[in-house]
Amino acid sequence: MKSNPIARLGDTGLYVLTDLGRMAFFLLHAFRGLFRRPFRVRELVRQVHFIGAGSLVVIFFTALSTGMVLGLQGYYSLNKFGAEGMLGSAVSLTLIMELGPVLTALMVAGRAGSAICAEIGIMRISEQIDALDCMAIDPFRYFITPKFLAMLIAMPLLTAVFDVVGIFGGYIAGVGLMDVSPGSYIQGMQSSVTNHDIRLGIIKSFVFALLVVWICSARGYFVGVIRGAGFGAESVSRVTTQAVVFSSISVLVFDYLLTAVLL
Repeated sequence: MKSNPIARLGDTGLYVLTDLGRMAFFLLHAFRGLFRRPFRVRELVRQVHFIGAGSLVVIFFTALSTGMVLGLQGYYSLNKFGAEGMLGSAVSLTLIMELGPVLTALMVAGRAGSAICAEIGIMRISEQIDALDCMAIDPFRYFITPKFLAMLIAMPLLTAVFDVVGIFGGYIAGVGLMDVSPGSYIQGMQSSVTNHDIRLGIIKSFVFALLVVWICSARGYFVGVIRGAGFGAESVSRVTTQAVVFSSISVLVFDYLLTAVLL
């Protein structure tokens, strides 16, 4: 460990640049795997089922509780101005443009992203990836690229499910509990949600999907060279935690950037 502060700063800067370069080349190799044959369709379907169908339960309950909380809090706020009829508009826009893509990405990162990172990390420390290289099998085409494509397919679909269930949860809280008119709730939603709002939510879901699968899979792939990760099973656990934290922070940062650029 270098004792000179300037040397430590330079060493940290070089490590960060090297890590960013590794991540960039990893992303390029992952997308290059899309154009290499034969493509593993069965593995893609398996990953879509794992990421998509396997996350439906947590997405459903998160969306339902979020929608109901939005319905209650929205009614409390709008009731002060006598605008209870705008509850459907407030709930739907909040979910479609903001909470739907963000919360879906955070839930998927915690459930599927951590599993992807741990799986690839275990393959790395057990030298399974090295064995594929020795057999002249491209590990990106074999198991990394299908994960990328599966995440890009599953995340927007899960976001759509989140939006629908969340709006229904807001309906239950607003109409069923607060006696808001069902017609005004639906009419407010239909009149306020535009194609631009839906496109913004879809773009966010695609970007978040790429961030989650990229960070989680790359952290697992480079588990042996990540500073402070340790060795063996301990390194996989630390890198998995790091991947979930980094991907969650990236989702929140890019959520602001996309909103500022596309809104």
